[in-house]
Amino acid sequence: MTIQSSHDPLHGVTLKAILSELVGQFGWEEMGRIVDIRCFTHEPSISSSLKFLRRTPWARDKVEEMYLRWKM
Repeated sequence: MTIQSSHDPLHGVTLKAILSELVGQFGWEEMGRIVDIRCFTHEPSISSSLKFLRRTPWARDKVEEMYLRWKM
């Protein structure tokens, strides 16, 4: 019996956790400079950013890429 492990570094990490860690590390202003999306630059909040990122795949990809670059 073999145990399968995921090779996906984001496996088991929620979008909320990713966003919370990035905000804690970089702050909204810096995140808005790195990933230029309105939900980071105009009245940012975790909840509004989550709503936007969940329905905007290209933006979510950029945030996940930023997270992976920071963690690796």
